[in-house]
Amino acid sequence: MNQSIQWIKIAFRNILKSKHRTIVTLMAIGFGFASIALFQGYIHSVYEGLRSSAIHGSGIGHLTIYARGWDVHGKSDPDAYMIPGKDIEKITRLAIENKHVTLASPRLSISGLVSNGKNSAIFIATGVIPEHERIIKGEFYDFQPITGKPLNSKNEFGVEMASGLAKHLEFAPGSDGVVMGATLDGQMNALDININGTYNTGVADTNDKFIKVPFSFAQSFYDTRKADSIVILLDNWKYTDLVKQQLTDVLASSGIKVEIKTWKQLSAFYKGVRNMFDMIFLFIFVIVFIIVIMSTTNTMGMAVVERTREIGTLRALGLKRRGVSLLFAAEGGLLGLAGCLFGLLMHTLVWAAISYAQPSYIPPGNSTPVPLTVDFLPASIIQLILFMTFLALISAIVPARRAARQNVVNALTHV
Repeated sequence: MNQSIQWIKIAFRNILKSKHRTIVTLMAIGFGFASIALFQGYIHSVYEGLRSSAIHGSGIGHLTIYARGWDVHGKSDPDAYMIPGKDIEKITRLAIENKHVTLASPRLSISGLVSNGKNSAIFIATGVIPEHERIIKGEFYDFQPITGKPLNSKNEFGVEMASGLAKHLEFAPGSDGVVMGATLDGQMNALDININGTYNTGVADTNDKFIKVPFSFAQSFYDTRKADSIVILLDNWKYTDLVKQQLTDVLASSGIKVEIKTWKQLSAFYKGVRNMFDMIFLFIFVIVFIIVIMSTTNTMGMAVVERTREIGTLRALGLKRRGVSLLFAAEGGLLGLAGCLFGLLMHTLVWAAISYAQPSYIPPGNSTPVPLTVDFLPASIIQLILFMTFLALISAIVPARRAARQNVVNALTHV
């Protein structure tokens, strides 16, 4: 133990001999460390936000149950591939019996024309149970403030309309309108609506089309007692795959033919953004990886040249080649560790500044600002410190082995 401490002390003194070169190397490693740690914290925050946005913000829940064949034939023959009314109750009951399921809520999507009596526009609506919708949305329910009154199961004809669509048709909370469209049997149907309230969807492409209606209203519009899906909410997203398999087995044994999709399968945006950020992170990591290797190798290589006579003296005094290699490897490891600690300081300062300033930005396709947040990840930071320290130590092995192989006589007479 004492010998190991002595080796570390000697290595520490050696890296201080060339302060300028050591500082440059520490800065290279430190900036690389801070860049990776900050970006890792940022994408972790983005992934958390995307997951919550997909599950709660978009309202798809953790799992969505469809009648078997809906994914392939649902658009061409929706009536034949919807969930019958008798199965809705049975599926809901069986799902709630699972200890990880907190909610099972049927839905029915409808579309058609909405009119104010003078002008009309295409609309897309989702029929939901209002009380369930608040639970599914969670904290995201407050992120879309409603001007007017929210949906209410007691008012079947009261709807929430996207603000862009309401503006186009000159609707305001309390206004009346008409929705028109074909039922599942192909018959034309028209129903009166009352605009309970308006809201901003947060996405420009949907803010001029979306309407939320009570589930019973959607069934009346399509003249059916069916649902096209049942949304399942869990107590923790980590149980998604487990509960999917459990529900698949339970429903199959009950004779109900369904297909179950997870939030990852339904959220194409999440998959696309995650793949993009994973590639960016890999690109940054490779660049920093190369910088750490080149900086450490260059610093230790120059140290070997400058300290050739010192190496010869140590060898003449009886230090073996292994000892010389260990000495330079220890110096490389210390450089890496010191660089990581310097990077950790920079990372913490930048993280604190971002947390204090709370900057925001508007991503493409969004109509509302999104806060820029960077998560502090102690476990990931410790892993990064260990990895980069080990990387610096390994990078010092090549010049260390070259130093150890020098001829003692030639090293002593080196100029």
